[in-house]
Amino acid sequence: MLYLAIVFLPLAGFLIAGLFGASIGAKASEYVTTGLLIVVAILSWVAFVTVGLGHTEAFKVPVLHWVESGSLSFDWALRIDTLTVVMLVVVNTVSALVHAYSIGYMHHDPHRPRFFAYLSLFTFAMLMLVTADNLAQMFFGWEGVGLASYLLIGFWFKKPSANAAAMKAFIVNRVGDFGFLLGIFTLFVLFDTVQFDTLFSAAAQYLPAEGAAGGDAVVLNFLGYSLDKQGAITVAALLLFMGAMGKSAQFLLHTWLPDAMEGPTPVSALIHAATMVTAGVFMVARLSPIFELSHTALIVVTVVGATTAFFAATVGLVQNDIKRVIAYSTCSQLGYMFVALGLGAYGAGIFHLFTHAFFKALLFLCAGSVIHAVSDEQDMRHMGGLRKYIPKTYWMMIIGTVALTGLGIPGTIIGTAGFFSKDMIIESAFASHSPVAGYAFILLVVAAIFTSFYSWRLIFMTFHGQPRASHDVMHHVHESPYVMLVPLFILAIGALFAGVVFREYFFGHEYAEFWKGAIYTGPENEILSEFHHVPFIVAASPFLAMVAGFLVSWYFYIRSPETPKRLAEQHHGLYQFLLNKWYFDELYNFIFVRPAMALGKFLWKRGDGWLIDGHGPDGISARVVDVTNRVVRLQTGYLYHYAFAMLIGVAALVTWMMLGSNF
Repeated sequence: MLYLAIVFLPLAGFLIAGLFGASIGAKASEYVTTGLLIVVAILSWVAFVTVGLGHTEAFKVPVLHWVESGSLSFDWALRIDTLTVVMLVVVNTVSALVHAYSIGYMHHDPHRPRFFAYLSLFTFAMLMLVTADNLAQMFFGWEGVGLASYLLIGFWFKKPSANAAAMKAFIVNRVGDFGFLLGIFTLFVLFDTVQFDTLFSAAAQYLPAEGAAGGDAVVLNFLGYSLDKQGAITVAALLLFMGAMGKSAQFLLHTWLPDAMEGPTPVSALIHAATMVTAGVFMVARLSPIFELSHTALIVVTVVGATTAFFAATVGLVQNDIKRVIAYSTCSQLGYMFVALGLGAYGAGIFHLFTHAFFKALLFLCAGSVIHAVSDEQDMRHMGGLRKYIPKTYWMMIIGTVALTGLGIPGTIIGTAGFFSKDMIIESAFASHSPVAGYAFILLVVAAIFTSFYSWRLIFMTFHGQPRASHDVMHHVHESPYVMLVPLFILAIGALFAGVVFREYFFGHEYAEFWKGAIYTGPENEILSEFHHVPFIVAASPFLAMVAGFLVSWYFYIRSPETPKRLAEQHHGLYQFLLNKWYFDELYNFIFVRPAMALGKFLWKRGDGWLIDGHGPDGISARVVDVTNRVVRLQTGYLYHYAFAMLIGVAALVTWMMLGSNF
């Protein structure tokens, strides 16, 4: 009953606010949905303590029998294990705080019942995804999250930019989802099941032993290629990862994420911290027994993750919109998580997902508090000097920043959440024997320097220096109400202490006992055994990167504010390259959007308009109408017109008869 309540109470909130919001009013909608999510968040922590920190083994909670079609048969059931309860805590804690925060942030919006209904629908869809016991159920939640994100990003649908951003997120994710669906089909073809338990047990025995007979037999034909078992597993894993790339905004399928900032700021916090973007990370971790069978797929995951971490960090260096800076930070941190998954350090990857939820939600909600204070301004170039006016928001943003940049003392237990989780991934990259581990390690350390730089750049441009806003805006700057501040205080606790409290469980000495087989652990995980013996300089590299980024940022924006302007002018090409996000939007517009628009216009104008309307059924009917209209003109109703026509006919008949008799 506990787990059914956790999953279905947000659905109840969605139905109440969505169907009866106009009747019960905005206040009731806010309090009902938020109250239910607070209850769900508390129950999620109870589940986490019971399953994750206790001795409860994995189990299922049946809901109903779902599909029976030939060999395809599965139930709707909730899979409860450590990975599930970790995600329950992340999703429901952040969602409950976002609901509460939104009461203050959306106070003046006339459509609050609809907004809170969408928030609860988003949460329910994510809960469906993380509690899935089979691939079909996971795909249902996967698509539900996509639908809810479309509704929330485009919530202010009267803004053309919001509509465009919602469409962009929806379309780009359909690209990834197509790959994910093909991956599901491939696994069903190979194993004749979509149930996780059956799938994992069959996969463990699927690949033949090295040198065994029959290992090169063709089991799958894909795009004209005949694949043996190893090739088929690799294709399945890569297709599944394609879905993760779209949902978690990895390199090449990342372009929707910054534009998602067009939605209200609480939406940004929910999407970027706890729900949509973490779905891909969760999926790869859940299917880790499949990915572990393909070294090629793991290499691809690692390379894409490291490239994403570096790419997004470079773009974040020069962005001026406060929410876009944090959005690219999210993209970069997701790259860290995928590097961990690709290297087999699944516990470290999920640990960073866990800690990241706290400090990234904190940063986004703090950004919302800043925007709320400065009359909806989002450009940091029009801010400055705000720390005296909104001190509580300032200090919460500082906590989020030190957690993101990984402030801590190497070799000790003194550090913020990001210090432990991000350092675990960087050290795992050094300790790994993967052929791309060196590539990943270098890019992650460089990304850590950039992360520190743009995070402190945001702090200095927003809160320090002289105010750059107009006098009227500065006159109305005010601290947010406590309904918005209290969620920040709670998230700040997680951003500071989640790392030190849970580090031993996720990727430490309690690793095996904590996970209880919920993720692939291997022979006590080879990386984990070497993780604790890396050189001190490697362990200290994230700290040194953080310090370097902070010092450069301080010099640029406090000590010598003219330096960034001079560098931008001296390296105008590089500056524009980063400011325009490596020109991916322009490239995709040239390769995909413009040809699609041109094809659509051709089919509309020439195909539909000229061919079908002009010469097809519409054209024929138009000609018939045209002829009848001309015939109608002959029927005037005047008797002498008809008599004249008869005389002409008689004359023509006589003429024909006379000419005919001559021949």
